[in-house]
Amino acid sequence: MSVSSLKIIVFAGPSLNSKEGMKILKADYRPPIKRGDVLEALKESPDIIAIIDGVFHQQPAVSHREIIEALNAGIMVVGGSSMGALRASELNDLGMIGIGYVYSQYKSGKIESDDDVAVVFSPENWEQLSDSLVSIDYNLKIACKKKIISKKHRDKILSTAKSIYYPHRTYKKIFKESKIESDVIRELSNFLDSHPCDIKQKDALEVLKYIKSL
Repeated sequence: MSVSSLKIIVFAGPSLNSKEGMKILKADYRPPIKRGDVLEALKESPDIIAIIDGVFHQQPAVSHREIIEALNAGIMVVGGSSMGALRASELNDLGMIGIGYVYSQYKSGKIESDDDVAVVFSPENWEQLSDSLVSIDYNLKIACKKKIISKKHRDKILSTAKSIYYPHRTYKKIFKESKIESDVIRELSNFLDSHPCDIKQKDALEVLKYIKSL
């Protein structure tokens, strides 16, 4: 059976622009997942449910039980990038499929908290208004590897990022509160501007590519 003939529901938001997503995978794109959304989706008998973004603190998060119910019904559930990566790492042994860097970080135990992927976003258009800790860490590792910053500076910036409550976690605020020399911040900012990478967005696209390859 061709994937194009399958009913696919994708729960996404700030990590994935649905217009860009449609260029890769034709699917029913819905807002970030919250508790009860999987149970509602089950009424439509989907073949595949992809979980990318979800709510963490604004509303109750999607529960393990409802995902397990979907798996028991024979529905393929794929997760990555954000809430999907977290739930996939917790339910992988029960059949949920995890994709991408963020999933592997959770699965290996290198990150554990939902704070690592949590961001605040506009409810109107899902525009991301803060930066995720996992993407910040990923970019700082690259900058350190390329010797844009030292390990000492990387550790200081990351420590500062972790100390900021996630809705207020932006590069601008992190750099200001880190109190690192302005020339170091300037060079790092230039690097980030010229080499932007949102690892959650990258993983979201990998989830779509995986489903398309089935």
